[in-house]
Amino acid sequence: MENKPISNIDLKAFEGKWYSLYSIPTLMDKNWRQTTETYTLTEDDHFDVLTTYRKEGKDEEKSITSKLFFEDEKADGDMKAQFLWPFKIGYWIIELADDYSYVVVGHPDKEYLFIMAREPKMEADLLVHIIERCRLKGYDVSELVSQEHF
Repeated sequence: MENKPISNIDLKAFEGKWYSLYSIPTLMDKNWRQTTETYTLTEDDHFDVLTTYRKEGKDEEKSITSKLFFEDEKADGDMKAQFLWPFKIGYWIIELADDYSYVVVGHPDKEYLFIMAREPKMEADLLVHIIERCRLKGYDVSELVSQEHF
């Protein structure tokens, strides 16, 4: 299977809260657990993103804000995340449920992966199939970490 961004996304349907269930984390979010991301569509070319999380072993909830940019001339799933201006990193939506109940976010170089859903849990069979498709796309799924939503 090819690792590539999907072509068509209804940005209004994508908007809202997502629970990060499993991830191959970046350096920044390596020790985060119970992570959620809330996407708010702006009137121009991006989402404002509010990420909440708890550091591993801590009870205190923390949050950060970022932006997620998209461009008209690219596939809808080919986006760029910006946590610190002016730097942007690849953010590819590589799988999205027809009903927008789950999304898989990958990276052009397969460096990280996020399996997110609208609810804090997912059916085990569905999760197994998503992980297998990610493995077939070249992701090292042995590096997946649970976000420990309860």
